Amino acid sequence: IKPIENFYLGPCFDEKQTRAVLEEEGVFERYQVTEGVDPAVVARKLAEGKVLGRSSGKMEFGLRALGNRSILADPRKAETINKINSAIKFRDFWMPFTPTVKAGRADDYIINPKGIRSPFMTMAFESTELARKDYPAALHPADFTMRAQILEQDANPEYYAIIDEFEKLTGVGALLNTSFNLHGDPIVCGPKEAIYTLDNSDLDGLILDGFLVERKR
Repeated sequence: IKPIENFYLGPCFDEKQTRAVLEEEGVFERYQVTEGVDPAVVARKLAEGKVLGRSSGKMEFGLRALGNRSILADPRKAETINKINSAIKFRDFWMPFTPTVKAGRADDYIINPKGIRSPFMTMAFESTELARKDYPAALHPADFTMRAQILEQDANPEYYAIIDEFEKLTGVGALLNTSFNLHGDPIVCGPKEAIYTLDNSDLDGLILDGFLVERKR
């Protein structure tokens, strides 16, 4: 039996559908909207401390957000945990976040002597000293373990490109990744739910396929 290649099996929304929702919800008037999302721009905003929701491509099937319906943030700073918990997820401080790690950097960060693949964020690993230095916000605070998504470029090229650009800026080949939803709500499905989450939290912005939506300065 051929192993499953990815869990991006859910619905997706094209530019026309997304634009219609943005217009219907008054997003162009209420927020700053940029068309044509550049991964380098997104990476720079994350490196500056912005926390962004990403609803792009096909929705993930299953228990884990794998980049397409995720909240993304800089994993280097411990204060990122408090920002997401208090302003966005509204959940308890002890619930850990997880990293998405570029496959090429996995050996730097993950103690994985058997070389087990972990593309779906279902395996727990011990962390290296470098991981504890590079992304403390994406490790379990009690024992520094992680439930990593080890991302190959061909599995999700658009998401991989953001991490790649973030690495160019910071030297860290990983991002903090948590599910795109308010605590107790279902995971975001499309642009309508993404905008609802932005309106009802302190998220700094959204990546909606080809649109970048940010709070006005």
